[in-house]
Amino acid sequence: MAKKSLADCGREWLDTLVVALSVAMAFRAYFYQPFNIPTGSMQTTLYGNHVEACAKPGVLQTTPLKWLNWILTGRDYKDVRAPFSGNLHVSPRNDGRFALAVVAPDGRRGPVSCLPNDALAELPVRPGGRVSKGQKLFAGYDTTGDFIFVNRWLWNFRRPHAGEVMIFSTTGIPALQQGTHYIKRMKAAPGESYALEHPVDGRPSAVTMGADEYFACGDNFNNSFDSRYWGAVPGRNLRGRAACVFWPIANPRWGEIK
Repeated sequence: MAKKSLADCGREWLDTLVVALSVAMAFRAYFYQPFNIPTGSMQTTLYGNHVEACAKPGVLQTTPLKWLNWILTGRDYKDVRAPFSGNLHVSPRNDGRFALAVVAPDGRRGPVSCLPNDALAELPVRPGGRVSKGQKLFAGYDTTGDFIFVNRWLWNFRRPHAGEVMIFSTTGIPALQQGTHYIKRMKAAPGESYALEHPVDGRPSAVTMGADEYFACGDNFNNSFDSRYWGAVPGRNLRGRAACVFWPIANPRWGEIK
């Protein structure tokens, strides 16, 4: 038997890789898609990115334990300090985090740190405020939001039901940031009525959905910008049902989402 050349072996490996990637992409597009929970609007069912201020790291934050701890819990200790004197610059993102950097008077920009939105309350000064070299900007644990699988095929075979946790595109909903995705609990499906458990002042306390409308609310009513404020979700925006939490592993919410 003729010995394969290095080029032939490389071509076979490349073909295998392309096929594997194609299968993975098809699986993601048509069956189950991973999704990271960015904010706390679905607590306590699902947790988004969040912080816990803490002056010093625990013993599990020493190498190599910290890597194992992160794999199991998604929890990492961060100690962010000003590299030089300047003004605190904050840039919002669309993933439940903000970018933090110090800008010197001469325009130099320090390293960028990305922290969950609730870390804003822990900053020593307001955005734009003055900080000194070496000043502590944030110290504590940064915990990633739950990672879930979105079931993209189920609603092709049956209609969505009120009570299910749904993921939908914000495109075309004027009050929302365009081109991203939200996760909320479906409170009413087409043709159904819903008496709001936590109505908003000046807004309707009961709603009835149209032919292709869905009413979406966060489980954490006090920290959720949802259909109570901006109305129903069109059916064309639905992307799928939240199926299960798959990471972090050491997570009381791991498993099926109810």
